[in-house]
Amino acid sequence: MLTALTIKNYALIDHLQVDFNSGFTIITGETGAGKSILLGGLSLILGKRADLSSLKDPETKCIIEAVFDISNYHLKSLFKREDLDYEPQTIIRREILPSGKSRAFVNDSPVNLSSLQLLGSQLIDIHSQHQTLQLTENTFQFQVVDALAKTQKDLKRYTDDLKEYKKAEQDLQALLDLKSEAVKEHDYNTFLLQELVEAQLVEGDLEALEIEYETLNNIGAVKERLSEANQLLSEEQIGAITTLTRLKGTLEKLTQVSTTYDSLFERVQSCCIEIDDIYAEVDALQDRVEADPNRLETVSSRLQVLNGLLQKHQVVTVSELILLRDALTEKVGVTENLDEAILAKEAEISKRAAALDHIAQTLHEKRTKAIPSLLKQLQKILIDLGMPNATFKIGVEASATYQSNGKDILEFLFSANKGGQFNALKKAASGGELSRIMLAIKLILSKYIQLPTIMFDEIDTGVSGEISNKMGDIMLQMSANMQVFSITHLPQVAAKGHAHFKVYKEDVAQKTQTNLVQLNAEERVTEIAQMLGGLELTSSAVAHAKELLN
Repeated sequence: MLTALTIKNYALIDHLQVDFNSGFTIITGETGAGKSILLGGLSLILGKRADLSSLKDPETKCIIEAVFDISNYHLKSLFKREDLDYEPQTIIRREILPSGKSRAFVNDSPVNLSSLQLLGSQLIDIHSQHQTLQLTENTFQFQVVDALAKTQKDLKRYTDDLKEYKKAEQDLQALLDLKSEAVKEHDYNTFLLQELVEAQLVEGDLEALEIEYETLNNIGAVKERLSEANQLLSEEQIGAITTLTRLKGTLEKLTQVSTTYDSLFERVQSCCIEIDDIYAEVDALQDRVEADPNRLETVSSRLQVLNGLLQKHQVVTVSELILLRDALTEKVGVTENLDEAILAKEAEISKRAAALDHIAQTLHEKRTKAIPSLLKQLQKILIDLGMPNATFKIGVEASATYQSNGKDILEFLFSANKGGQFNALKKAASGGELSRIMLAIKLILSKYIQLPTIMFDEIDTGVSGEISNKMGDIMLQMSANMQVFSITHLPQVAAKGHAHFKVYKEDVAQKTQTNLVQLNAEERVTEIAQMLGGLELTSSAVAHAKELLN
């Protein structure tokens, strides 16, 4: 429930701070005194978009803060989903900056407007003529019937199962689409895969083959160069081996003269060992290198296959061809196993449908059973509200289609006159009749579910004194289970409240301000007497006011 409200720099309000209690609270005031301003401020707390023109002083930010006791509202899961800190005493603050920017906070954590609207809808229901039209909406009508039918747990189970059922249907459609595409591509993919498998791809194979091909294709030049190298090394007169051997002998003689030349001799000796090694390897290579036309043809053919595959698949490495081969293997395998997967998914959907049908049937039975009680209670309340001939027909028919809340089609039909034709509510009921019907339904709902704080904005407009008295009784009755506010011009309703606040305007420093003050017992008599007889108090109006209050 709403326990405190603070408004600063909003419209005609400079600074307003007020505390509220549970039960039935009345708000009165002359037309134009600012009751709509109060509702506008509350609407910002509930997530309405801000307007820079709302600032009383355009140079100062506007702050609206409301404190709610939500300990009985079962909202912990909502706070968790929205990533908010849950507090039994929750504070919602809205700020409008002079720049035009707006900020919102829940327990000092910044929130966006969608989260604020979601939370706000669970805290306050501002009920005006516009909200009365909600009564004609099928979703709200289901909520009414389901409250009496106590289907909350069944609906939760149905909603969860329906989500899984729809996901399974989407999965099946994806499999069917995949199969449709796969059938077209299966033969081609199989052909491509066969080519890649027959190629016996090995990572690094292409590079090794290219080296071998270059060697085999240039065998004459290789042999010629190896022969030339052999000759340069071993030629008897000027070969490298002969020359180094002579150099080694010369230096060896120098070492006998002085140890200064030992290091130089050892280096040349190492060169002699290395050059002998080189000669032996060149000699061995020369013996091994032979023309091999068959191998050259084999290597050439293999390179043509690999390069052809690279060009065909528009890749540059054998590694990429291997990845493509593996992907095609999986795709062909999936295609061949699709029928099995489709059958399994169809079986899952059939099983989920059976579970949904069972819950839907339970919902249908509970709703059907609850409707007579709803009709009986509605009839009784509407008689008290001056609609003795008002009659409802509520039909619930099972359909073959899964809806968001079961498989039922719900129809609210209404006739305002005895013997009159039944028609849809929005066609058969006037605005005043809809207001009274909504009030009756809210009273019934308050007995079955925890409703948020409700603020009736002149719901009693245009009704007679006796009917307004009954409406006041109903709102008072509702306040036993919830916090109820009523903005009213009728003294019969105003006298029913546990607390009474007055909205008024006053001029301060050449500026008009709106204020809200709680009336004490004496002030309340005066206010109701003025509502009865005008600003000039008469003894009869005062007596009547006291009578109403008592």
